[in-house]
Amino acid sequence: MFNLRPAKLSDIEDLFALSQHYVFISLPSDKELITKKVKSSISAFKKASKDISEDTYIFVLEDLSKSKVIGCSMIHAQHGTEDEPHFFLTVSQENKFSESINTGFIHGTLKLGYDTDGPTEIGGLILDPNYRNNTHKLGKQLSFVRFLYMALNKKRFKEMIHSELMPPFDKDGRSPLWEAIGRRFLNMEYHDADLLSRSNKEFILSLYPSDTIYETLLPLEARNAIGKVGQDTQPVKRMLESIGFKYTKEVDPFDGGPHYRAKLSEIKPVQELKELELSFEQDIKKDDALNYLVCPTEGDVFNAIKITGKIKGAKLLTSMKELENLNFTNKTKVNVIPL
Repeated sequence: MFNLRPAKLSDIEDLFALSQHYVFISLPSDKELITKKVKSSISAFKKASKDISEDTYIFVLEDLSKSKVIGCSMIHAQHGTEDEPHFFLTVSQENKFSESINTGFIHGTLKLGYDTDGPTEIGGLILDPNYRNNTHKLGKQLSFVRFLYMALNKKRFKEMIHSELMPPFDKDGRSPLWEAIGRRFLNMEYHDADLLSRSNKEFILSLYPSDTIYETLLPLEARNAIGKVGQDTQPVKRMLESIGFKYTKEVDPFDGGPHYRAKLSEIKPVQELKELELSFEQDIKKDDALNYLVCPTEGDVFNAIKITGKIKGAKLLTSMKELENLNFTNKTKVNVIPL
């Protein structure tokens, strides 16, 4: 079985091992930085800061059979402040027409913008490659646990929820848009600039082109990457769209990855949150059973688990007796969202 819960200091080694599989700024391959992030997360879960931009919540997915953390996901309560703005490129069009020669063009354009009172951001979803394509929908669990937590703690987050998706990279792992714009104006490697931008935004405003950028002047590979997602990110894009997120016509200024947003109150799992009573039943037909993400309504520590069952009235019926080992007993009050 698998359990979703807030990260603990005892998870540092597992999280460090997980960071070796990916090049993620949100989970750097640095034990000291991971420890700092986990300590910050522990404080956020305990009590939200007055300035919510300081709060990052790290959820981990634990394989209980091995007592091992095999995935994580995150919520940044606010992405974009006066000190650290949220930067983006607005994707638009400009019409050009000459009456004298009866010729016109529609040019795609990019324009740098920034937000100093940004939204809540979901990100940092990482799953051990050995657990991909698991029948338990582990990636979806890691994603949806954030919606479950936000639905139960709306005052801790902004009204708008933001997600940045990864664009396609070339065969050498390079970002076509970065090679066309970023490298020419910032004179550094993509990952170095991305890492630096987490703590220093000044260089973006100082060096990145502030005037309109015409897509026509960019290489075809760069144009084709704007607002697109890579093959591995297609399932994430489809999932976000299915629960209410929409493309904002804004992209990452470094790699052109699309930005998606939805109001917290309009996200489908948040709208479908129910408080039910758990009831163990033996005779539940497989055709009637669905997957739900569930957490107890009471308790000092948040944790969630996938339950296969059937909603009937004010009850969630399930035949999963093994849940009793996790203190999910008959008549336990639970918060439930569809998975």
